[in-house]
This record gives sequence, structure tokens and C-alpha cells, in this order.
Amino acid sequence: MAQPSQRPGIVLLGGDLTTVASVSRRAEQAGFSSVWTTEFYERSAPVSLAVMAQNTERATIGSAIAYAVGRSPLVLAAEARDVDELSGGRLVLGLGTGTRTMQRDWHGVDPEAPAVRVEELVPLLRRFWTMDEHGIDHDGRFYRVHLRPTVEVRPPLRPDIPVYLAGVNARMIRAAGRVADGLVGHPISTPEYMDEVARPALAAGAEAAGRRPGDIRVAGYVICAVHDDEAIARDEARAQIAFYSVVRTYAPILELHGFQVHVPDIRAAWAQRDRAAMLAAVPDEMVDAMACAGTPEQVRQQFGARFAGIYDSTLLYSPSFGLTSARFHESVDAIIETFTPTETDC
Repeated sequence: MAQPSQRPGIVLLGGDLTTVASVSRRAEQAGFSSVWTTEFYERSAPVSLAVMAQNTERATIGSAIAYAVGRSPLVLAAEARDVDELSGGRLVLGLGTGTRTMQRDWHGVDPEAPAVRVEELVPLLRRFWTMDEHGIDHDGRFYRVHLRPTVEVRPPLRPDIPVYLAGVNARMIRAAGRVADGLVGHPISTPEYMDEVARPALAAGAEAAGRRPGDIRVAGYVICAVHDDEAIARDEARAQIAFYSVVRTYAPILELHGFQVHVPDIRAAWAQRDRAAMLAAVPDEMVDAMACAGTPEQVRQQFGARFAGIYDSTLLYSPSFGLTSARFHESVDAIIETFTPTETDC
């Protein structure tokens, strides 16, 4: 288990770039240690990171995640070094492959062996950041690069930008242990899953590569739904959990807790886009295991009892599935207010 050495961070999946700017400023002013973005079919992680960099001065900025597929290693490396320079060396580059369907249908990439792909990609990114006048020659299973610089090579601000890999299944987590600086856990990951599956796999990957497991950091989402009406907060968390539960890639987390028995009903409701039925299919036990949800005081208590100290970097995550833009903004504001220390806390 990690030791709680710093204030939590906040991660955004939802809202426009104006929201990204305002939340980043508010979170840093409130003492949050980091602000993170995600990436989806309507959100570019590098652009959001650039907005975060320009609206903060001290906080770590991170992608949780940016897609490791769909960009060439050269483009991905160049984007990361530019954002790191823009932020003054505060970037954590979190990468993920997405599901097999996303790789194939969104990015047009063969979903073969994603863990092996990222094991090749991460060292190649580092070669771009340390490239000299001799350039790069690389012929791998997934990438082929033959680059000879035509102008003087400009060194990056940092040649050792931290790279984290997102992982749920043990094989991808081992890949993080082998080649990455950290692991990004999934939003429905639980402390039990981290202890029983993720950390052993991370250690196995690190040891296989001759690395120290303790040197690999873990950033973990915590679904956080805050509302003065406890029932509304719990239903918002319930909806987000249901949204993720339909994805087969995340089945190992559900199976560890015996929650797989609820998946057929959740999937049937999802197929009909029946939000009420989706909520009804997620029992209170799943909400209690995977989220902090309730009034501000309840959420603080739940976080302290269940999630404090689990991760090296805790990423508080507002539900977004089924929320209006206005309600999403309120939810994020409530998280910041709930976790901003008062004078009595100091």
C-alpha cells in the first residue's frame, strides 16, 4: 500500500476546454497536487494538457490516459516534449491502448498483442527524447523508424519524461512494470484488486526486467460523486459503474468481487439505453466497493476509510455518464470543495 504523501489530484472526463482551464486553476488554488485529463473520441489529451499547463504553475499535469495507438511514436514523443516544455517540466505522460474494439474500429489499428506493443513503444519514445545527431534506427514488430536529423537536434526540457501505462488485466500491468515509470489504474479498480492482482503483476513485470518494484508509481482513479442528496450522489456513481461494467476488458475487477452476476442485467439495460434499469442492476455493494458517494461529509469519511493511501497519486473522478453539462460542472466543483482543507484541518 502506498503512503499518503500528498493531496489528491483531480481528473476530468467531460466539459469543454473552458472547463478544463477553470477547473485546473481552481484545483491548484485549492491545493490539489495534480490535474489530469483523459482522451476520447471528442477530446484530445495533448490539447487539454496544454490548456492545463497554461492555467497552472505548480501542479503536476497528467494524461490518464492518452491513446498509445493511432499516433506514430514520433508524433507522440514530439507532443509530449512540447507539453512538458510548456508546463516547465510538470508532465506525466499516461498512455493506454483502449479496448480491442477501440483499437480496431476507432484507430484502425490491429489489436494484436497490445501489451507487447507498448513494451516496444515506451523505450522508443525515450529514444526520441534522447536522440542525438546519429538519429534512430528501429525495426520492431510494430514500429519501423529510420530517422536522420537534417538540422541540429534540440534537446527536450527533460529527456526522462515520466511515462505511465494504463492496465487492468495482469499482462498489461506486467508491461507497466517492465518498461514504464508508473501504472494508471482503472476507475472501477478497488483496493482489493490493487492488492491481490495489480501490485503483484506490477512487481512481476519489474523484477523480470531487473527493476525495483517500489520504483514503479501507481496513479489510481476514485469515482467521487458528491451531492447534498445522498441518493442522487449514489445514483450518479451507480451509473458510471454500470457504464464501465458492460466492457468485457474490465471483467477481472468484477469477478474478484463476485459482481459478474450483475453484468447480464446491466448489459441488457445498456443495449436498450435504459438508464433506470442500468441503475437498478448495480447493487449498493458495488457502489460501496468502487466509489465514494454521498454528502460531502460522507464522501470524506468514505475516502478516508477506504481509499486514502492506496495510490501514490489519487485521481478524484466525477461521474459523467448521463450527467448534463451543468450537473457535471456542479459535481466537479463539489469535489474540489469537499477536498479543500479548512482552517480546522490545517
